[in-house]
Amino acid sequence: MKATALSKHWRTVAVAALAVFLLVAPALLPTYPLSVLTEILIFTLFAMSLNLLLGYAGLPSLGHSAFFGTGGYAVGLLAKYYGVPMAAALLIAIIAGIIVALVTGPFVLRTHGAYFLILTLSLTQVLFGVVWLWRDVTGGDDGLPGIPTPKIPFLVGRISDTANFYYLALLIVGLATAAIAWIVRSPFGLALVGIRENERYLEGLGYPTWRLKYVAYAIAGGFGALAGGLFAYFKGFVGPGQISWLLAGEGMIMVILGGAGTFWGPAVGALLVLLLRYEVSAFTQRWVMILGIVFILNVLLLPQGIVRLPQRIREIRARLRRETTLVPPIREASASTERSVERVVERS
Repeated sequence: MKATALSKHWRTVAVAALAVFLLVAPALLPTYPLSVLTEILIFTLFAMSLNLLLGYAGLPSLGHSAFFGTGGYAVGLLAKYYGVPMAAALLIAIIAGIIVALVTGPFVLRTHGAYFLILTLSLTQVLFGVVWLWRDVTGGDDGLPGIPTPKIPFLVGRISDTANFYYLALLIVGLATAAIAWIVRSPFGLALVGIRENERYLEGLGYPTWRLKYVAYAIAGGFGALAGGLFAYFKGFVGPGQISWLLAGEGMIMVILGGAGTFWGPAVGALLVLLLRYEVSAFTQRWVMILGIVFILNVLLLPQGIVRLPQRIREIRARLRRETTLVPPIREASASTERSVERVVERS
């Protein structure tokens, strides 16, 4: 009980310290690191939305980039050609992501495991093909450049444009993170965990498991599209690469590295993957190979993710303490047994 209370205390301190750092980051970081931090925030939202499926509902999806790309293209078309304000464009992007999920959900959610993985991968490839071939609308392989970057009006002229968009992204990602936290801690979120652990048992209790997965799939699609829309604004560009299955695979790596089924795991995974991409790639172009090595070591040594490392250390220390406390009684018992045998021999 005491260890649990202490753990919660340090967790609260860590979250508070992180919040303070994120608020003052523009004053501490130059332009380039601040730009990387902005991208980390956006992909944290992307990974958290995927975690709703992979971590909580137990649905390994390789189609999450379909929602990301849908949101990106929705924002790109609306902002570039129609001058739609950011709030309205992002809202439409979320709705577009939810619609894609609602349309495809009845097909992919009829399967489980590897079959679900393959179907979601197929979904991504279909949308990738549509984007690639529909050149008149999407720009094809050239994408949609020239998306205007939005700004917080009262901060214009007071801080740099990079810092301005950083605060905008921080606000949106913060609100989305709070919404996801509420979802996973609600009875709905607990039901998703139950589906992951034993779906048939929940069906026996009368839970509409397929409907719950369908709703989770739609919610994850909406948050994934929001991340894609933010990324389009951030880069000022959206292209077929943002709807590729490679991006979906990268999202899965983020979730598993950090800790699938944990709240902060996807954020840790996004941080690690993007730092490897930008920092290691400055020294070698084989950063993907290094990421693969890190991922393999993580799966072998920390299968529950990096955020479970403190818990893993506590478990090892507790096991070592139990082993050391069990040794003396065993030695005493063996010594007592030897003395008893010696007495019997002497009497005989």
